[in-house]
Amino acid sequence: MSPPDSFFFCTMKRNLAVIALLLSIITRTEAQQYLTPAQKLMITSEDSLNNSAAKNKTVISGYGSAFYQRDFNTQVSTATLERAVLFVGHQFNEKIAFFSELEFENAKVAAGETGTGEIAMEQAYLKFNLNAHQYLVAGLFVPRIGILNENHLPNNFNGVERPLVETFIIPATWRELGVGFYGSLDRLPVNYSVAIVNGLNSAGFEHGTGLIGGRAEGSSAFANNLALTASLQYLWNDFKFQVSGYMGGTVGLNKRAADSLNVGLETGPFGTPVYLGEFDVQYAKNGFSAKALATYVAYPEADKIYRAYAKNVPAGMYGAYAELAYNWLHAKPKTDQFITFARVETMDLNSKLSTLQKAEDQYDGTLKQMHVIAGIGYLPIPNVVIKADVRIAHTGAQNPALVINPPPNALPYRQNDQFLNIGIGYSF
Repeated sequence: MSPPDSFFFCTMKRNLAVIALLLSIITRTEAQQYLTPAQKLMITSEDSLNNSAAKNKTVISGYGSAFYQRDFNTQVSTATLERAVLFVGHQFNEKIAFFSELEFENAKVAAGETGTGEIAMEQAYLKFNLNAHQYLVAGLFVPRIGILNENHLPNNFNGVERPLVETFIIPATWRELGVGFYGSLDRLPVNYSVAIVNGLNSAGFEHGTGLIGGRAEGSSAFANNLALTASLQYLWNDFKFQVSGYMGGTVGLNKRAADSLNVGLETGPFGTPVYLGEFDVQYAKNGFSAKALATYVAYPEADKIYRAYAKNVPAGMYGAYAELAYNWLHAKPKTDQFITFARVETMDLNSKLSTLQKAEDQYDGTLKQMHVIAGIGYLPIPNVVIKADVRIAHTGAQNPALVINPPPNALPYRQNDQFLNIGIGYSF
């Protein structure tokens, strides 16, 4: 082992020891309500409109985050204004309201320049209150899938980066055009939702990014194919349990265009379908909080997409994570919070290969990953957070059959890496 590798692994072992100590401290702390103190105390203008408590008919709100990251493998540091989101909503009357979010990612979009900057509508929908327990939404909205999708404000999750499982397996923030029905039971602590939205576009899928490239996000979405999403939440004492799912078609072409590809692509509302299932649980009280999530995506007809578009997409992928956190200032009569947390994530973006992929040895071990994250968050007020964390990443081995530019032309692939993240976030 070379001296740099030896130093890296010594550092990794030392950080793992710190994480283990943190976990032992957290697990000895008195446990108990899934809402974090930030979520209990924080109120935005969007929340006030959603709860019909806004003082003005038209309200402005927003959130944003910026971060610095150091990659110790590449010895490269980056800094970016990750996102700035502006919310504008309007209450037409007691029954009808409008919600919109305009998102700027990575600060800059310029003609003729390449980069990661993006301007997009994150939400734009009408809400129709049917009664005290039920309402409809119509337009571009975020379905209830997983934990993060509906709760993605930077002061609502721990860590500078969003959970990776809910970035790559569940591609949050995941929004589509459609109609959703939301409600709660009168005599039981149960919430539910069901929605029908436009489907995905399999031509946009890319190796290593799951479903991300297939989303339309409100931009000229295929509507020949559709998707159905649903969720069920149960609140019991200090727990919140949820199951959610997605079933949708991935081919929006008409039958003639699909048949011309000569690979047997099925069209229609749920043609060439993809399925996603998710379960999560949250628990918190007296400064302690915990959450866990598991999800699986099945794409049984991936072979057809592989032949039609030469897209190396998997027939199955999975992800799961568990997190523990503790607010050391919870007992003090103040609104500021100091949170320590640790999270372990595991995922494989090609856990199941199609028949053709197996025959051609297309398994990519670098997509089987484990990440260990530990860090802190300080909230001087519930709507502002300063964060820092360390992420230790380990992946499977690289498949030589998939390497286009092997060593010595490229640097040897390293299965272990370490990142330092420092960031800020706000919401109002």
